[in-house]
Amino acid sequence: MESVTTAVRAILQTMRQGCPDPDLLPDGGFDPGFLDRAAPLLEFLWARYFRIQLRGMENVPAGPALIVANHSGGIPYDGAMLIYAFHRDHPQHRPLRALVANFAFRSSWMRPVMCRLGGVRASMDNARDLLARGHLVGVFPEGLRGVGKPFRERYRLANFGRGGFVRLARTTRVPIVPVAIVGAEEIHPVLGKLTKLAQPLGLPYIPITPTFPLLGPLGLLPVPTKWSIQIGQPIEVPPMNGVNDDDTLALAEAVRQQMDRMIADLLVHRRSILFG
Repeated sequence: MESVTTAVRAILQTMRQGCPDPDLLPDGGFDPGFLDRAAPLLEFLWARYFRIQLRGMENVPAGPALIVANHSGGIPYDGAMLIYAFHRDHPQHRPLRALVANFAFRSSWMRPVMCRLGGVRASMDNARDLLARGHLVGVFPEGLRGVGKPFRERYRLANFGRGGFVRLARTTRVPIVPVAIVGAEEIHPVLGKLTKLAQPLGLPYIPITPTFPLLGPLGLLPVPTKWSIQIGQPIEVPPMNGVNDDDTLALAEAVRQQMDRMIADLLVHRRSILFG
C-alpha cells in the first residue's frame, strides 16, 4: 500500500502544480512517465478493486486506429482504466490518446492530470494530428450523456450523435476498433444530477447516487464491481464519397449495434455485479 500512497501523492502534486493551456505545450503536455508514477494506484484499481478481465488486445492494429468505447459510471473511471489497459497489457505499452470534453481542460485541477495522461481536447484537428503521427486515439461517442445516464438506462447505448468518429476514420483511412466495457455502469448508480452546484467546481454536473451526498465524501467511493473489457475486431470503413453523410450515419449505427452486441454478450456471461 505504500506504493499506492506514493502514487496518490504524485497525482495530488500534479494537480497542485497546475498546467497551462495544453494547446501551448509540446504534444499537449503528455508525460509518458506520469502513467508510470500513477501505475501503483491504477494497478490497485485494476487488479484488486475492479478485478478487470481484459480480452482482445491482439485485435489492436499495429498502426493508427480509433478505439471506440462505451462510457458510463457517473464518474468516468472507465476512461482511466481503458488508458491504463493499453499501458499495462499492450505488448508495446502503446499510449491511448483519449479525446476529452472541453470542461476537463477548463478545470484547474483536472487539466494537469488530463494533459499528462495524454488526453487531448476533443476536436477533429487534434484527432487527425494524432492519427497522422501513428497514435491510437480513444473516442467515447456517448460523451457526457453516457457518463451521466440514469441507472435505469444502464447498458443502453446513448445515441452516437452525427457520427463524427466515423467521418474521422474515413478521412484519415484508419480502422475503428470497438470496445465494450461492462461493470462501470454500477460503480455510481446515477439517480439524478446537480448542475448549478457543479458549475463553481468546473464540472458539468454532480451525480446523485444512493450514497452521495448522503454519506458525504465517503459516498464518492465507487462500488467495487467486477469489470470485463472486450476489444473487438477492427472495422474497416470506406473512404468519404462526396459530401452526403447518410452513409456515415449508417456506419456509425452499425458500429453502435456491434458494440451493443458485444455488451450483451458480456452481460449474458456475467453471474454477479460484484463477482462477475
